[in-house]
Amino acid sequence: MTVPSTPLRPWSRRAEALAAVGFWLILGVLSVVRRAVGPWHPEGIPVGDVIETLAEYGFWALLTPVVFWVAARWGAERDTWLRRLSAQLLLGVALALLIEWVTRGVLRPLLSSPDAAGPPEGFEWTLGGAFQGLWFLDEFIIYLAVLAVGYTRHALLRLRERQIEAEHLLADRARLEAQLSEARLSALRMQLNPHFLFNTLNAVSALVERDPAGVRTMIARLSSLLRRVLDDDGAAEVPLRDEMAFLRDYLDVQRVRFQGRMEVEEAVASDLLDALVPPLLLQPLVENAVGHGIRSIEEGVGRIRLTGRRDGDRLVLTVEDNGPGLGGVADGQGGSGGVGLQNTRARLDALYGADGVLTLRDADGSGVIAEVALPYRQAPTSGDGVMTAVPRVSHA
Repeated sequence: MTVPSTPLRPWSRRAEALAAVGFWLILGVLSVVRRAVGPWHPEGIPVGDVIETLAEYGFWALLTPVVFWVAARWGAERDTWLRRLSAQLLLGVALALLIEWVTRGVLRPLLSSPDAAGPPEGFEWTLGGAFQGLWFLDEFIIYLAVLAVGYTRHALLRLRERQIEAEHLLADRARLEAQLSEARLSALRMQLNPHFLFNTLNAVSALVERDPAGVRTMIARLSSLLRRVLDDDGAAEVPLRDEMAFLRDYLDVQRVRFQGRMEVEEAVASDLLDALVPPLLLQPLVENAVGHGIRSIEEGVGRIRLTGRRDGDRLVLTVEDNGPGLGGVADGQGGSGGVGLQNTRARLDALYGADGVLTLRDADGSGVIAEVALPYRQAPTSGDGVMTAVPRVSHA
């Protein structure tokens, strides 16, 4: 299989060509200087000899890109290496003979340089004589050196190309994983919002006949809740203070519903309010505490306690009620708890993997404790200390 040469940018081609010309020019000048200061020309090197030497290296400056192209185009593939190598060696012999013929068979007679190094005076350059005297051997060795450099250059270019392709593949994979995670989170949130709205509207409808004034209050609170939901910019994480503000509006709706039979206690330190949490993280847990805990209390007052604490590099949030408890659904991780809790677990997994955990357990005495543990991170702030927007994030 033929492997095409690795493409270079235009500026790289120009830089490479200039480097080749400069390299051969320096070698040519050094060769002339060496011969001028050596014992061969005590009275000074003839001008014709200088021109012949510079012409020889000039030819190699012109042929170097050709040899590089051959090394890249006719790479030694495993299945055809012998045929390709033979062709390259024959090409080297041909180029060496060409340079030998031009410099010694054409330029030397024209420049009348009898003192130049080479065949003896009167020697007429012929192809057979060139082979017999092996005058082309020096040029052939130079060709092999240039060919080896060409192979090395091509190998380095292909290695760099593979590295760039690998980097692009990794970047594409990371981008696709981020898009998949974001799409999954968006789907989960789209599932959660109608579920939350449906349950809240059911609570409103339950009071329509017996407490019209309470219904008006609930509708006002519901309007505030919907405004918060609609104003959501899709960020994957929000400060805990925003989540707590949302919960207060939601609990105000529930207080009207239970008409004095529900009390709420908050125990979240102010220095935790800048911690980042997924939006609507605690609302399903509170809804579960209301629906399966407070509503089941026939006499007395239902209580919901919201707590937050930092445990090393983790944020731990709990929602506790004094209802009847898990009962037969306790399984160490708690029951699935319906759409809200399933959704919360899925979102924690999508955002934090194994570092995001939701557990349900029976409280001492009665009730249920829903506990969320996730990595503790604070919202970034600008230089003047103002909280900045939290972008969409995903954690594989």
